[in-house]
Amino acid sequence: MPALPSIGFFDSGWGGLSIMKAARHELPQENFCYVADCGNAPYGDRTHEFIVNRAVKITDFLLREQHVKAVVISCNTATAEAAEVLRARYPEAVIVGVEPAVKPACELSKTKKIGVIATTRTINSKRYRDLLTRYAAQCRVFSQGCPGLMECVESGQFHSPYTVSLLKKYLQPMKAQGIDALVLGCTHYPFLSEAIEELMGPEVMLLEPGAAVARHLKGCLKDKGLLNPQESPDGRDSFYVSGLSAQKTLVAQRLYSSARCFFELTV
Repeated sequence: MPALPSIGFFDSGWGGLSIMKAARHELPQENFCYVADCGNAPYGDRTHEFIVNRAVKITDFLLREQHVKAVVISCNTATAEAAEVLRARYPEAVIVGVEPAVKPACELSKTKKIGVIATTRTINSKRYRDLLTRYAAQCRVFSQGCPGLMECVESGQFHSPYTVSLLKKYLQPMKAQGIDALVLGCTHYPFLSEAIEELMGPEVMLLEPGAAVARHLKGCLKDKGLLNPQESPDGRDSFYVSGLSAQKTLVAQRLYSSARCFFELTV
């Protein structure tokens, strides 16, 4: 029996696994193909042109070589910089992006003070500014670019003194302002949730987009009749990685315990 088509996911590294884990929970019968562009990370330090070029090459790889039935841009920075380009280039494809959870944070906040941590490029993007205009008019928003945090996750430093020092630098000013909701606006940051919770305390809720993206993806596939049948066996995962190394494999397996099939990405 031929393999059922996969859903493609891509990120500059392993942060997008926070999205894929949520999708695996929502869609256990689907096959997933994940692209980690580790050899070109972090995207947050790259130009708009570079990010768009990588997004196009990876999406070409997923659609034309892997024949995926949907592409999930599992990266806030890549979504902000390249989602519109990809949707214009592939008008028939299902392309799902990721945005900081500003809307639910503003709805849930009692103090109407929220924090957003993300890459500097996401914070400075037009897409993010438009998001604040649409949903945060009634809230005071403290936006913070966080250079270095993505690299902490990529290197497996979830609780190291260096990681904690960066988190304190970025988060303590927000805590002093009295925020009660913190948006994790980079898909890497949910893997730092435990350290963040220790710093912010139980009075600050953390919001990340994984579950909402997974539900949206499921709805898009259902609308187009592309869902695998429920009676199909549990889905398989495959991973294509630029700059593949033993260290990168070990980090991926810490973040996504069932990760097994790794291949070098050459595009």
